[in-house]
Amino acid sequence: MKDKKAIIDEYLNRFLPMANEEPEMLHKAMRYSVFSGGKRLRPILIIFATQMFSPDFTSALPAACGVELIHTFSLIHDDLPALDNDTMRRGVPVCHKAFPEYVAILAGDALLTLGIRLISYEGIHWSVSYKKLVKLSNIITFNIGSRGLAGGEMMDLFSQGKKISYDELLFIHTHKTANLISASLEIGGILGGASPKEIEILKKYGTEIGIAFQIKDDILDVEGNPKILGKDIKSDIMAEKATYPAVLGMDKSKKELQERIEKAINYADYFKEDMWFLKNLALFIKNRSA
Repeated sequence: MKDKKAIIDEYLNRFLPMANEEPEMLHKAMRYSVFSGGKRLRPILIIFATQMFSPDFTSALPAACGVELIHTFSLIHDDLPALDNDTMRRGVPVCHKAFPEYVAILAGDALLTLGIRLISYEGIHWSVSYKKLVKLSNIITFNIGSRGLAGGEMMDLFSQGKKISYDELLFIHTHKTANLISASLEIGGILGGASPKEIEILKKYGTEIGIAFQIKDDILDVEGNPKILGKDIKSDIMAEKATYPAVLGMDKSKKELQERIEKAINYADYFKEDMWFLKNLALFIKNRSA
């Protein structure tokens, strides 16, 4: 993952406008948010899924970087005062604290549109057909719209301070987090030439680790170390947000986390030679401390 992260960071640096290009403050804010840390989980999944079916993953780099820019856009806007009103992320001030709020909003907008361009523009892709690029564009735009990330975020905000059901909580976690992770594996599978059956199993695996990832986030907000997390804990509790511990309690949350990880590993078994990475990634998500 460290090797892939270094490659992704190199290409993100190439694709992003330079900080001294006008308008400088906007481009500085974009770079600040992209390079303030992060696991690069989604682009790594795209690259690995591509490699599972093709020896050359370079064709996946524009799409991988595009998805990471879209993910960063979602974090910038999620942190804004009108939404979660967070002040720290990854151990540094959030974009709207490091820059004026209007700059943060525009930086998010610019990263979203640049991300879609990287995924869909044939001029920067290597040996990827128009047909595949259209398919990738359809996948990503569906999964970040009102039936994906934006819809999950809306339901998350709407649920603050309210008692919600398990099904409503699962809707939020699936749409807000899991769908984009599952879509990343789907994109990688398409770029690598996977069969429809293989792509379907990758998507199911992605959904399970995506939900597990968000459950772990909820648990860390209660039990995590703020120095390791790079942000304050118990912020979800103070905001009365819909989380697994709030809805199910901590013991049931940890039980569901384990069940999701086990389901993901069962899907990973289908791929035999490549299952080692998928299995260890699932365990990494379960055991992470940040």
